[in-house]
Formats: sequence, C-alpha cells, structure tokens
Amino acid sequence: MSLDQILFLLILGGALYLFVSERLRVDVTAMITLLALVVTGVLDSKQALSGFASEPAIIVAAVFVISGGLAATGITERIGQWVGHAAGRGETRSIGVIMPAVAALAAFTHHVMVTAMMLPIVTRFAQARGLSASRLLMPMSLAASLGTTLTLVSAPAFLLAADLLERTGHGELGIFAITPIGIALVLLGTVYMLVARWLLPRRAGAASDEDYMQLGCYRTELVVVENGGWATHPLADLQRNLGERFKLHGWLRGGELRGDLGGSSPLLAGDVLLVEASADAIASLHDDPGLDLNAVTRFAQYVDGEGETQLVQAVVAPGSEFIGHSVRELDFAQRFHAVVAGLWRRQGPFALRLADERLREGDLLVLWGRATRFSQLATHHGFLLLMPFSGEAQRRRRAPVALAVLAATVLAAATEWLDAPLAFLLGAVAMVATRCVDIERAYREIDVRIFVMIAGVIPLGIAMETTGTAQLLAGGLLHVVEDWPALAVLLVMFGVAGLLTQILSDGATTVLLAPIAVNLAESLGMPAVPFVVCTALGAVASFLTPIGHHGNLLILGPGQYRFGDFLRIGLPLTALIGLVSAWMSRWLWLDGPLWPTGW
Repeated sequence: MSLDQILFLLILGGALYLFVSERLRVDVTAMITLLALVVTGVLDSKQALSGFASEPAIIVAAVFVISGGLAATGITERIGQWVGHAAGRGETRSIGVIMPAVAALAAFTHHVMVTAMMLPIVTRFAQARGLSASRLLMPMSLAASLGTTLTLVSAPAFLLAADLLERTGHGELGIFAITPIGIALVLLGTVYMLVARWLLPRRAGAASDEDYMQLGCYRTELVVVENGGWATHPLADLQRNLGERFKLHGWLRGGELRGDLGGSSPLLAGDVLLVEASADAIASLHDDPGLDLNAVTRFAQYVDGEGETQLVQAVVAPGSEFIGHSVRELDFAQRFHAVVAGLWRRQGPFALRLADERLREGDLLVLWGRATRFSQLATHHGFLLLMPFSGEAQRRRRAPVALAVLAATVLAAATEWLDAPLAFLLGAVAMVATRCVDIERAYREIDVRIFVMIAGVIPLGIAMETTGTAQLLAGGLLHVVEDWPALAVLLVMFGVAGLLTQILSDGATTVLLAPIAVNLAESLGMPAVPFVVCTALGAVASFLTPIGHHGNLLILGPGQYRFGDFLRIGLPLTALIGLVSAWMSRWLWLDGPLWPTGW
C-alpha cells in the first residue's frame, strides 16, 4: 500500500467519522476533507476545486431555482390541491393517487421540497376525511424519494454517478437513461403500499409546531384597483387564481353590502371584497397591480418613517390595552403610523368589517408600515412580539411561463441540443428573467449546504481513483464475487450502498462506492454503467431508517412514527427495490432478459 493510499484512507476515515457523528455540518466536513486532500498532497488544487465547476453542482443549483419558480407561481400548490381532490375519500384510492402524483412532482424538483409542500396538504386531507395521517404520510414520503429515480437530475447521487462515468471514459447517461427503472420502482412502491398497507401504523398524527402561524385563515379586505388587471373579470377567475383557501365573506359596492353578486359577477374598480385568505395569498395580493389591501389604500398617508414598507405580524399580549377595542376605535393608523391589514384568530366569531373587529388576547395582526415604526412598536407592552410576515408572494399569472420554461429546459437537455448543465442553467436564468421568481428568492431557494457538499465530496471520489484505492478495494471484492452471476454482483453493490446511505448522504455514498463499482466492472470485463447505476439506486432508494432520507425526517413527528415503523415497512420494500433495480439494470445494459425464463 502506497503512502498516498494510506493518507487517503486516514482522511476518508476522519471524513466518515464527521459525517456519521454530525459534529459538523456536512458542507463543513466536505470542505475540511477537500483541504486535507490538498495539504497532504493527495490532490493538487485544480483537482480539489474541480467540484465547484462540476456538472452535478451546476445542475443541482439550477434545479433549486427552477423548483423555486414553480413554487413562486403557485404551480406546485395547485398540483398538490388537485392531488387532494383526485384522491377521493377512501384510503386505497388516496394511496393509489397520491404516490404516482408525488413521484411525478419529484422527477424535476427536489424531493424534500415536494415532501414539505405535500405534508400540510395530505394532513388536512386526512383530517377532512377521517383518515389516519400516519397511513398516508409515509407512502407520500416514499413516493417523493422514488420519484427521484425517474430522471437523472432530481438526485445528486445520479448526477455524481453520471459525472464519474463520463470522467472515466465509460460513457454518458442521458437525462432519461434511468427512467425505465424509475417507472418500475414507482409502480412497485405504489403496489407494495396498497398490498401491505396493513403494516402502516394507525395514529392520529401530531400538529406541526408551525401550525399556529400557518392555518391560512387571515381575515382581510381587498379593493379592486382602477384600470387594474382584475377590473371587469368575474369573481370566479380570482377565486380560481388564489386557490381553495380563498373565501369570500362579503362584497361591498358603492359602500353597500351586495348579496346579489356571485362568482359570475364582474369585479368593478372600487369594489371591496371581505375575504379570508392564506398568508401567501395576502402577500401575493398586496403585490398584485390589479388588487390591493383596502386598509393600505385608505390609510397609506399615515405611514411614515425610514426604510421600505413591509408586512409584519404582531400578537396581542395578555392584559393588553387593545383587548375589547375595535381597530376603528384604536385609530391605529394615526396612533402608531402602521396599518392593520389583516387579522388571524384561532377560533371565535368575526365582525364583517375588519375595522369593527374587537381584539382579543392572542389575536395575530398583520401590520403594514416601515421598519423604524415597527422597531418602536416592538417595545409596546400591548404586543407580545413582532415577527416577519410568513407569507410569500406568488406570481400566479406567470404560471404558464414557468411551465413553458420547465418544458423547454427538459426538451433541450433530453434532445441534447444543449448539455444538461447548460440547459438547466438556462432554465434557472429564464425563471428569473421572466419574473417567475425574483432574484432574492431564487438565491434563497438554493440549498448552499447541498451545493457545497457536492462540490466538496467530488474530490474525494477523484482521490479514490488517482491513488488506486478504488482499484485496491475492488480487487478485494472481486475475490469474493468473481464467480457470481452479474445479477448477484449488482445486488451486492445495491445492498452495500443501501446500508451506507443510512449514515451518509446519497451523494457521499455514491462518491465513495461508484469508483469501486467501476473498477469491479472492469475486472469482470463488463460495462461499468449498470454497476454504477445500481450503486446510485441503492444510495437513493433504500428505506430502512428514518434518518436515511430527509423527507422521512419531515414526516416523523406529524405522523407519530417510530423507528421500527420504517424498518418494518422499509426492509421488504428495499429488498424488492434492490431486486428490480438489479434486474432492470441487467436488462438495459447487459442484454439480460426482461422477464424471467419461461414467462
């Protein structure tokens, strides 16, 4: 064993310890590992920094921005609501609809984002139909992870595997190269959860800690702006645009409440709509040129101070002087130079007009004003605390543009008109340039931790190749499997990756094992692609513990799951996924049979 190999194995051991113990964040660990490889002379600086300009890092960053554009235009929310409507009322149909739909969503977006988006939708769906949330959340999370096997760009493991194959001269993987395997795995997962759903625990589920601020029942008033985009449009168009959590409680025209106006009635300039809307809808409406918050329009002249105007939330404190008084009586705008634009209350009746509502302890006020006034208001004993408004403005009218950008990106990458990194980079830039997502949110959507981790672990794989460590380990494995059939060897690579990914990320697992898979394939005289793909599939699609996938961690609390629930349900499923993955890989790249002999 050479000195470089000894140094590399020592660095690898330290990196594995830090990854597993989580004493440091994964991106910090990746950077320390990168620097250690340079300082010890295992890699030169060019090799060590190559990960930052690598295709996987560029594609991952671009996919985050594209996902942000789909979320900012309301597309992902609409799809989630459609899934809820299509799922019906029974448990069997719900699983049969939710799993394929969520998997399709995860094919071009990050699976954790899909899980986070679907979590409240599925939870509300279960509550409304008297179903146990724990019977639906785990299938949903598993489907999101399985959906990443439908395309090459939706999981870092596949991008890293493709990068290794291209770098070592073993061919290229197209964006849909693994799609047949992905389709088979999604179908397998759906059928498995339908047949084995008796294994799922039946627990009520717990409310999220954020539910207090995320119930989406803010009362507010909207005014139709003269010459705006909504004037003369029927109310039904606005309701469709804002989704199911937008409810109309009253319609004022000329200062009078009109009970004869309905969904087909046109909106006219000056109309005031008394509504209940989600936090995102309020933020969106405030930025909509055709509508505005009625209170902001009426009292904007009283708002002064320095800084940009913004929305914040304020909680009425116990014993506050505001309790029992209406917003109108408090003369809030003149007294505090801020406007009460909306109100949230856990339960109890509401007055028809926001200004006539008498405040109670725990009421959450949505305030519009300037930063300097809010800093003064934060010290007032009448409020328990001030916090940023939780809503994100959605540009729903840009939804067709966002869909067109996504379609053009996928088409350019699939037809190889552009290389995949350039195609997705162009898609990300187009999302910002067409104002589907603003530049600040685009940068926020990029998970820098994942980007840096990918850029940092790629040199680890390069070092494993250049030092000959991969060849050394592959030689040891070869002594065990050299007389085994190809299917068995593929299963071994899937299984090793499946076990390692329970303590490491899918990207780190692939970086460590893929070079070994390449050298093993060369020693066996076989193409490297199926061995590397099976390794990446094992890193992505092994469901043995809740810590193996971040999406599982999101549902752990809301579903009231225990560690044993994942092992009981995931172990048979992972074994079946491994068998299907190995079988399909042998069929696609080793000319094996699609069906067992005799079928």
